[in-house]
Amino acid sequence: MDVHIARQPIFDIHQKLFAYELLFRQTLGLRLGELSGDRATTSLLSTTFLTEGIEKIAGNKPCFINFTENLLTREIAASFPKNKIIVEILEDVPPTVDVLEACRTLSQQGYILALDDFIFAKNLLPLIELVNIIKIDYRLSTTDEIERTLYRLARFNLKFLAEKIETYEEFEHARKLGFHYFQGYFFARPESLRITEVASNKTSLLSLLAEVNKRQTTASRLEQIIEIDVAIAYKLLRYINSAFFHLLKQVESIHQAIVYLGEREIRRFVTLVIISELAADKPTELVRLSVVRARFCELLAEECQQKEDASEMFLLGLFSLIDAILDTPMAQMMEKLPLSEDIKEALLVRQGPLAPFLDAAIAYEKGLTEECVHALDKLQANPDKVYGIYLEAIKFSAIID
Repeated sequence: MDVHIARQPIFDIHQKLFAYELLFRQTLGLRLGELSGDRATTSLLSTTFLTEGIEKIAGNKPCFINFTENLLTREIAASFPKNKIIVEILEDVPPTVDVLEACRTLSQQGYILALDDFIFAKNLLPLIELVNIIKIDYRLSTTDEIERTLYRLARFNLKFLAEKIETYEEFEHARKLGFHYFQGYFFARPESLRITEVASNKTSLLSLLAEVNKRQTTASRLEQIIEIDVAIAYKLLRYINSAFFHLLKQVESIHQAIVYLGEREIRRFVTLVIISELAADKPTELVRLSVVRARFCELLAEECQQKEDASEMFLLGLFSLIDAILDTPMAQMMEKLPLSEDIKEALLVRQGPLAPFLDAAIAYEKGLTEECVHALDKLQANPDKVYGIYLEAIKFSAIID
């Protein structure tokens, strides 16, 4: 699978290279604008850090990379070396409590933060206090507007970057205004790069997602799943042996990597790989729906009086659309996956003790009230809880945006 990215240099006042901005362009025929911001960034991160190697792309220079609100609050940036990335906060990211906390944590850890396409607004002041670089579109701003902005921000310890500098005169003008960094066609147009991504086996990706969402899992079980997928194993070993971890001795086994990273980092790593690869050649909504069902069934199990194993219910919902995701008959998939007989019975023939969980999820998503209530009655579950459960499931499905 080929992933196309663009690299544009950023220079200082002496016209020396300061950094690059990396931009997602295309993968599998999908161009920027046809993918969500989350998927574009995670594909970019996965390709540059986990497949190609950031050193080949940027040498020893840091890279500006766009981060959405969701990726910031999910702490994805903290998985990458602070000396290799500059966290570029998109202009549509609101300064919510969660966003500010995520940015504060990154700042305390030594990451450089930048605000993209900046236009001054008072509600941005808490965010401005945390960032290091302000990017201003030179061509969309008048000299008076730029001067007012720089004056308002003079009390902060900031550097300013002028975007879309196209002539030497503009460079000189921006430099005199007080900009520290410069980016635009005067220096260089974005350079297209094509990187061949390592394709992952979707079955193992889904199995791994299910495994890390179990309440009880082991390094041994994670190791078994990762080892049968060359792409995941390759990326995990590249990741753990990157300069980010400063290891004195190279990690050579999947087991060592899992033990070293621990549950939180493994979950973070797996999330990145899955959202960048799982739905690459399928409609995103198909995978999103399976995740919604998974979380819905899990939360319903926690609420109902039967107290079924919630992690089992997560698997039930997650694999309910696996035949469509993998273009493989459900019966064939059930032969390959290590699922319980109750889950297989529910998925294959919608019978058995677990079937009402899936029936309730499907009925609710289709707006079939009577069928949903009937399934909930079988589970002795409170219908008043279902709306909140479904909203929580939708929120959780942001994992694949």
